[in-house]
Amino acid sequence: MTKYIEHVNAYLTQMKIKQTYISFKSGIDTKKLSRILTGAQDVSGTDMEKIAAALGKKMEFFLCDAFTPPQIAEFEPDAISFYAGEPTERQEQIAGKLLRLMENMDEVLSAKSRFLNISEE
Repeated sequence: MTKYIEHVNAYLTQMKIKQTYISFKSGIDTKKLSRILTGAQDVSGTDMEKIAAALGKKMEFFLCDAFTPPQIAEFEPDAISFYAGEPTERQEQIAGKLLRLMENMDEVLSAKSRFLNISEE
């Protein structure tokens, strides 16, 4: 296994990134990516660039001799995110309704309190 792949695997493990995410972002087939990351298949320069880009890094990041994967604690909680794919039209409608509900949560909760107060009288 090459130094590049060892470093990528260490990074994926430390950052808890799944191979399916890398496959999606890089366009590399999941089975091929698995073979590359296990060392069963040699990695090409093009694949190295795609993997690094999918991780938001330059290829050189994983090639340096003094590689140390970052600690998750070094990141702000709001700086970590994920991509779940493109939502369907129905999912967008539901998300819109949930957003409107959250924006009006105070109004909803205060209305509940008013109704409970009225019913106790």
